[in-house]
Amino acid sequence: MVITVETAIPDTEIELFHELYEVAFAPLRSRAIARQVLHRNEFHAEMTDTRVDKIVARTGTGEPIGLTTLTRHLDTVPWISPEYFATRFPQHAARDAIYYAGFTLVTPTARHGAAFHAMISTVVRILAAAGGVVGWDICSYNNSQLSFADALRNAVGEQANVEVAVEDSQTYYAARFVSDADQGG
Repeated sequence: MVITVETAIPDTEIELFHELYEVAFAPLRSRAIARQVLHRNEFHAEMTDTRVDKIVARTGTGEPIGLTTLTRHLDTVPWISPEYFATRFPQHAARDAIYYAGFTLVTPTARHGAAFHAMISTVVRILAAAGGVVGWDICSYNNSQLSFADALRNAVGEQANVEVAVEDSQTYYAARFVSDADQGG
């Protein structure tokens, strides 16, 4: 396996990466209220945006098996508030050392291999070298059903002296209005 940090994915490979992305994230369309899946044009834009690093895991033959996105340009992440991070971490902001990890995926055939840990190790090295702070989000389904937060905390904690804390949360509600006919009345 080879891990590279790439500023842009070549147009000839974007569709292959999009297929991997869809396999990994498509189930969240019906498991999370907040949209977790980038539209095809958004995905393409992120893959070609040189402000977003792509940490790519490939087999020895060059086949992509994993991808993590990481950026210091928080304005590239439309669902977060760069002002929050600048206010919360002013010293890091002054050094341009605030990052956001957009997503991490590993192809199903490599999920029990070393790709995830190798990509996270690369991210940890980048962040540790910068003395940075990084934000990320995980939907409730991935936390409660798959324990992603614990797995990520353990993977990062094995490699660096790091403090991980929940920064914010948002709870979504639904109100179902019931008519008398619905209640059998």
